[in-house]
Amino acid sequence: MKTLTINLAGPLQAYGNEASFSRRTSYLAPSKSAVLGMIAAALGYRRDDSRISQLSELQMAVRVDQPGRTMTDFQTVEYDPKRPRSLSYRDYLQDAVFVVAISGDDGQIDRIHNALRHPKFQPYLGRRSNVPAGPLKTRIFPDQNPVETLKTYEWQAAKWYQQRQKQAAYSAKILADANLIPNGRSNSFVKDNVGSFNQDHRWHSYRAVTSMYVSLKNKYFKELDTEHDIMANI
Repeated sequence: MKTLTINLAGPLQAYGNEASFSRRTSYLAPSKSAVLGMIAAALGYRRDDSRISQLSELQMAVRVDQPGRTMTDFQTVEYDPKRPRSLSYRDYLQDAVFVVAISGDDGQIDRIHNALRHPKFQPYLGRRSNVPAGPLKTRIFPDQNPVETLKTYEWQAAKWYQQRQKQAAYSAKILADANLIPNGRSNSFVKDNVGSFNQDHRWHSYRAVTSMYVSLKNKYFKELDTEHDIMANI
């Protein structure tokens, strides 16, 4: 079994947990439906492609390397000049960095890896206006599941964010399919397992999720262990 990591970083990201017109909020980490939608687009699948159901069988975990901040934007919509305009509020995550890890059949992971490097359709981070900050950074780890991989994969936050953390290690949250963390304490259910992306009959099912924290080395942390270093920082 292979595991593929995908770094998700961009000025704005949004992973909707509500689909009402007037207010669209966002999960604080990528949803499975958003990740599978990006993978399906890279593979060139249309919304009604039956092969999308095979992607739902992938195991997934997400590590929050840089949580970012929430921003709320609003848009105005005018259907009829004689009627008042409608307002739509939308939440986004600013300057966030996540590492997604997916695992499955070796051949399937290889195809996904190649597709993300040469996508058929433009990948985006939750919404079409949210493009990644450059080509997606991916890496394959053999003989590891997603959680095992995220426990050892080096911290992927931006350099300026790592430098801002005045500590030798950073505690990063991992959200994963519940079966990947057998002793996880915070079990919950999220409705982000893809049933169909077909616009005429779009639906999702619930997925059991649990979480844990992992300590990541901060390579930019430098202890002030000499009098010269201390005086230089006063």
